[in-house]
Amino acid sequence: MNAIFAAGCFWGVQFYFDQIPGVTISRVGYSGGHTKSPTYEEVCAHTTGHAEAVELYFDPDKVSYEILCRHFFRLHNPTQLNRQGPDIGDNYRSAIFYVGDEQMATARTARDAAQADWNEPIVTTIEPAGPFYAAEDYHQKYTARTGRGMCPVPYQPLAAKAKCVTDM
Repeated sequence: MNAIFAAGCFWGVQFYFDQIPGVTISRVGYSGGHTKSPTYEEVCAHTTGHAEAVELYFDPDKVSYEILCRHFFRLHNPTQLNRQGPDIGDNYRSAIFYVGDEQMATARTARDAAQADWNEPIVTTIEPAGPFYAAEDYHQKYTARTGRGMCPVPYQPLAAKAKCVTDM
């Protein structure tokens, strides 16, 4: 199965999701826009409508889409509109791109449940998945390769977060 999440700068988001057992493949790229095959420079110029996103393939026998959605709402601040930390622009928006009615319902339920953890309203959009365009090779696994680019993910051992999410 696959899932697409946008939570700010895609480098840290990919690194976070790659640590979750059951995630088998991840790639960073662009989703939710109107331009075919956008480049990083075009997305950063705010002319394509795309968000920096991570496409995940996962084994549903090891991790559910619901758990991935819960992780998504814990790894960034979903109350910030078109930004995460120092990164500002529509390409850094918080979004879940769903595939099918079941993912849509699960994403909405996860968003509604996550609202209890925030004082401000969650602004994450839940949108039907359109084409996903893989980012340039130098963006793939950037944090794992370089040790940099953890924004927007706050440093906290994943094991602690994973325990919180799976114990709910």
